[in-house]
Parts: sequence; structure tokens; C-alpha cells
Amino acid sequence: MQNPILKVLSSIKARRVRALLMGGQACVFYGAAEFSRDTDLAILATSTNLERLTKALEDLQAEVIAVPPFEPQYLRKGHAVHFRCNHPEATGMRVDVMTKMRGVDSFTTLWGRRTTISIDETRQFDLMSIPDLVKAKKTQRDKDWPMVRRLVEVNYFENREHPTVQQIRFWFLELRTPELLIELSARYLRIPQSLIRKRPLLKFIRQGNETMLTEALRAEERSEREADREYWLPLKAELERLRHARATKIPG
Repeated sequence: MQNPILKVLSSIKARRVRALLMGGQACVFYGAAEFSRDTDLAILATSTNLERLTKALEDLQAEVIAVPPFEPQYLRKGHAVHFRCNHPEATGMRVDVMTKMRGVDSFTTLWGRRTTISIDETRQFDLMSIPDLVKAKKTQRDKDWPMVRRLVEVNYFENREHPTVQQIRFWFLELRTPELLIELSARYLRIPQSLIRKRPLLKFIRQGNETMLTEALRAEERSEREADREYWLPLKAELERLRHARATKIPG
């Protein structure tokens, strides 16, 4: 991790902000990415926590760089608020904060499942768990889907020798590589019916049909992308209204 990232996370921690690192930087921590320019945070949108976040952003000399403004009503609707840091130790660093995401549980639930990592003896940071990060990454953006695949695969390769029941369930529901799904099914011959109901493409594993499994994975991705586009339609419309209002506002 680069120093600007550490400065941002240290400032958030110092102000006792309830926040979880997500996005590309979390993927870096988990070993699923090599680099990310931005710091994306899921935050608790209570008045106390937002006051703490405000102080942390002031410490970072951060300013809002786009619409919407930094107001609770926009965060609770699902918007991201974008900041740029001007502190000498984090100059130019972008910080994006959100509190609500499509298909992702409430912050309180996310916090209970968080991963805490230690940078050294004195610094610890909180990350969104891999299963929750995978859900958050299922967007319409092309760059997110390779990341989804790598996150699940990293978790699989690190834990497949001695997995928990929860990890096995997670892999059946989220692996995106046909070969690995087939390998998983060879290890655990009986796929629970409840998982097949949640992810119908698992029936193709039983049939040993890799071609149909591959196409089903593509269809699953297309469906998620479309759901994300539909989710963002009203939010994008609101952003356009805010941009128009700001552009036409008469100074003074």
C-alpha cells in the first residue's frame, strides 16, 4: 500500500469513524488486485458517525469534487459522495463514501462480518468481508467482474484444504470459473438443493456440461449488470438534476 492510502485510513481510524474499506484497495489487501487509485469506504450514516467522518475529512483537507453534496439524505438513497484530499501526505487522493449498495446488507450487518487486518503493531484497519465485497462488486462496470472472479478464487485457493461449511457454500454460490466449480463439486458430491434454488446454474455441474455452465455464467453476469443498470437509473437522474441545478445557479 502507498503512503497516501495509509494516511487516509489512519485519519479515519484516528477519528473512530465506523467505516469499512471496500473497492479496489480492499481487493489489494485480499490479494486480488495489484493497484487501485481510490479509497472507497462503506460508512455508518448516523449523525454521530457522520460528524466523525467530517472531522477526518477535515484532517485530510478533503473537499467534495462532484454531486451529490455531502448530506445524509443522498447517502441513504444509495449515492456515493466523492472527495479529493489536499493534505500533503495524501495530495490528490480520492475518497468515495457510500452507505447503501444494491444487493448488499445493512452496514450494521457488514460491520459484524468485517475483516480486521494489522499493518504493523500499532495500526489496524477494517475491511468489508470477501463475500460482502463480492456482492458490492457485481455492478454494470466491465472492470468489476474480473475482480469478482479473482476475489472468490483467492478465497478458494487459500482455504480449500480445510474449509468451513460457510466457505463451501460461498464457493458454490459465487465461483465464476467452470473448471473450479466442477472441481468443487467433485470434492463435495452432494450439492444442497437450497443452493441450486439460489443459483440454478449449479444443475449443469451435475450434468457435467461445461459448455452449458459457461454460458449460464455469462447469462448470470448479464442479469446482474442489467439489474445494476436499473438500480442506478433513478439515482443517475437525480445526479443529472443536481448537476443542472449547480450549473445554472446564479453566483451571489
